[in-house]
Amino acid sequence: MKLTSGRGVSGLAVVAGLAFVLAAMQGASQVATPPAPAASPAAAAAPIRAPNPTRDPHGPGYVAAKELADGTVPPANVDGNFILGPTHNRAPEFDVQEGVPKGTVEEFTMSSADSKFYPGIARDANTFGTPDPNDPAKMVVATSHPAPYTRHVSVYIPAQYVPGTAAPLLVGADGMDRTWATLLDNMIAQHRLPVMIGVFLGNGGGDAQGSERGLEYDTMSGKYAEFVEAEVLPLVESKYNVKLTRDPDGRATMGASSGGSAAMIMAWYHPEWYHRVLTYSGTFVNQQWPSDPHVPHGAWELHEHLIPNRPAKPLRIWMEVGDRDNLNANTMRDNMHDWVVANENMAKVLTAKGYHYQFVFARNAGHTDRAVRAQTMPEAMEYLWQGYPIAGGKK
Repeated sequence: MKLTSGRGVSGLAVVAGLAFVLAAMQGASQVATPPAPAASPAAAAAPIRAPNPTRDPHGPGYVAAKELADGTVPPANVDGNFILGPTHNRAPEFDVQEGVPKGTVEEFTMSSADSKFYPGIARDANTFGTPDPNDPAKMVVATSHPAPYTRHVSVYIPAQYVPGTAAPLLVGADGMDRTWATLLDNMIAQHRLPVMIGVFLGNGGGDAQGSERGLEYDTMSGKYAEFVEAEVLPLVESKYNVKLTRDPDGRATMGASSGGSAAMIMAWYHPEWYHRVLTYSGTFVNQQWPSDPHVPHGAWELHEHLIPNRPAKPLRIWMEVGDRDNLNANTMRDNMHDWVVANENMAKVLTAKGYHYQFVFARNAGHTDRAVRAQTMPEAMEYLWQGYPIAGGKK
């Protein structure tokens, strides 16, 4: 992998951005747990929570799923529900291989001052929302206010890309893990993935209700996809002399935790732009803020009402959840903050509506578990791009 930096990106800034991504994906909770009901919104710290319980994928109400031999992953060409064993070995596709053409990773920053979509908000440090006394599904956040931000954008350009040609596109949330460039190098060279360009956006900062990241990723609307389309992708094309396909079948979104809900939301509200979605520990829970009466339960609405009650959309979806994934039985007491149940419910409704999807329940795994990602991402990416023409490879 060759790494080049655009103007205005310091080495320290890039490292700081990567540290945020890696910390988030190591299994840290993506939910700010609010204080007890009587506490002030400016409480000094969140309470300590007990470790997340280990779930049984064969428990009542869970989808029927196929147990896999320990250490193996599902076939890349089969829909359905699968259970991984407790051993998660790193896939060889993440190792640099001799003779494989190396793509480049370019970097640039974007400022809130230049955005018409997201001028910027932030929640005061060490403060959290409190439940609305009149509605446990609503969170009141009194310490959120306008605030500027910058976001880092990483652009992966494969060595095989021919300038001027329209390339398939992968849009990722929360920035880029550097091992992904090696993965893409190897799988493109093996003709298992198309010669595609990856655009990995950092978020605007913070987490959950009242933060810029929460506003971008947890809001149930097409706004984030519209921001990417109007303000990010034109910059990528102009800066690096690349052309991105407008064919939605050649466009994918991906993310983990709230980044996973953002990936799903992008494709749900704009299927004319995206047909492929990959999520780890998707935050398909009630974390939207401000509340919207049209979708009062936030991303929980996806499996509660939206997918079941609408005609199936032309989406292909890969999802994962861990047996020790997030359970935040917080003071909202709304029963809509269980990541395992949310992802299980997603699998149920996708099955009922006849979607092409693959759902992986991982044993011995926490939230956005890094070992699980290192084991499964090659197969997940190959599943995601099933049916797309790949020169010299499978169709």
